[in-house]
Amino acid sequence: MQSHDRPMPIMEHLIELRNRLTWAVLALFITFGVCYYFVEDIYGFLVRPLADIMGPDRRMIYTALTEVFFTYVKVSFFAACFVSAPVFLGQLWAFVAPGLYKNERSAFMPFLFATPILFLMGGALVYYLIMPLAWKFFLSFEQAGGAANLAIQLEAKVGEYLSLVMKLIFAFGLCFQLPVLLTLMARAGIVTADGLARRRKYAIVIAFGFAAVLTPPDLISQIGLGIPIIILYEISILMARVSERKRAKANAEDEEDEDDEAESDDDAEAQAATGTTVATGEDSVDAQGEAAASYDDGQSSLTRSSDDDGDAPKLSGPSNNDDGEDDFNNAR
Repeated sequence: MQSHDRPMPIMEHLIELRNRLTWAVLALFITFGVCYYFVEDIYGFLVRPLADIMGPDRRMIYTALTEVFFTYVKVSFFAACFVSAPVFLGQLWAFVAPGLYKNERSAFMPFLFATPILFLMGGALVYYLIMPLAWKFFLSFEQAGGAANLAIQLEAKVGEYLSLVMKLIFAFGLCFQLPVLLTLMARAGIVTADGLARRRKYAIVIAFGFAAVLTPPDLISQIGLGIPIIILYEISILMARVSERKRAKANAEDEEDEDDEAESDDDAEAQAATGTTVATGEDSVDAQGEAAASYDDGQSSLTRSSDDDGDAPKLSGPSNNDDGEDDFNNAR
């Protein structure tokens, strides 16, 4: 992983993207080979909800010579995509993460783990709850033969059954990504929790319309997908509110940090100005002291002198004679 602090030219980005995609595709091919080795077990797992309802004496058919082979290839590829999804997401994260800040990484990391988990939850819901109810509903149209009519019995095709199962699993897994999508949009400021709450009635209509398009034309599948979408929509509103609170708190902390930095800068400037003023005052005081000292030294040198013949000093000012007294009296 490249450091996000070091800028990279476009060619290095493309080379790194190629390497990430190479590892992801390699993981897909390896898992595809493993899944094709166990393809009969995987297909048996997908057929089990129908087999439990139809019983052991029923069968599935294929009408094209290559239908079973291509069905097994589709099953292997479908399983390989699901198994190798963590590797693909990991490589994608390794490519994108160096360009993100630390807070952005911590914000996106939970969604990276939540995406496959929510897809698995959607697949488990349709496999263990929706499919048994839907297959039981469709098999209720079978009729036993009699004197007045012919028997109506299901002869399910291998390819058609697999296409229906994959469509249901994909639809439910995709719809379970709704909290991730709306929460990311709320973090980006595209949508708000209040806006989602005001548009709840439109979301309900869209949810059931989306369920009608993706599921077979029966009420069980449509209701089984529509109700979870509405529940996930409400969960998305709650997560959007939490995301908005966290974002508001982070913005408030950033503003407080900026204010603290501004105050610290002002205090530093004030301290610097005060220190200059004090230093200037101290310098002036020192200069005055030095001038006074030099003046005292000069006065001492003027008032005191040494005799040429002796060491005893004497005053060099006016002498103690009458002329000095007269001058002193005149001065008074």
